Amino acid sequence: MLLEKHFPIEWKQNPGLSPEYSVKIVRIPDDISSWHLVHDYLKLRKQVFVDRLEWPLFYADDVEFEQYDSLDTTYVICLEGDEVIGGARLRRTDHYSGHGSLRYSYMIRDACLGHLPGLPDDLCDEVPPSDSRTWELTRMIVNGPKSLTERVLEEVNLFLLSEGATTCLFLGSPAFLRMARRLSWPAQPLGPVCGNADGRFQVIEVPVRPLATPVHPHLAETRLRPVPVS
Repeated sequence: MLLEKHFPIEWKQNPGLSPEYSVKIVRIPDDISSWHLVHDYLKLRKQVFVDRLEWPLFYADDVEFEQYDSLDTTYVICLEGDEVIGGARLRRTDHYSGHGSLRYSYMIRDACLGHLPGLPDDLCDEVPPSDSRTWELTRMIVNGPKSLTERVLEEVNLFLLSEGATTCLFLGSPAFLRMARRLSWPAQPLGPVCGNADGRFQVIEVPVRPLATPVHPHLAETRLRPVPVS
């Protein structure tokens, strides 16, 4: 499912973003022909989170994946030409995986319920919701210009809008909150800045905007090192 045709016309006219960059939404089973892109994104996650940042995450061979990478997960894939250079993971918060006494919902909620020993259970001031209009975004990596990061956020907003969502929850660096506000996203923290051996992070709530706005063309076109969202 490629939503590029739905981008505002300002994006197509933005000289700061090379036409070689694209953002693709992949869902199973509709987009099974694009599953190789998800595989490359999982490989990139292993390279960044496990090999470079040395997070104690599960991996097999050359990919990093976990219980939240299931058939009802949606992936946002960043491409430079045919090469995957970033991505993110989206989950609707009322979806569950697993069987038996412990069923996983989504990372932020499960951490707050004490199901994830690697994350603190005080991420949020109260247990976050489980409903069809709230989604979670995690494992975000963008290795490209700032305008590509902005385009990913716009793509996520457009997709969530098409799904009838009203809210997206992010788990990532406190710097993400500052970036979102700089881009005029009405982001709010849902809890304190927390930390573990992997770094500092915070849960951030961002309402889905009724209309996507164009990116800010004045931002500098500099290469970024990957900024992970857990």
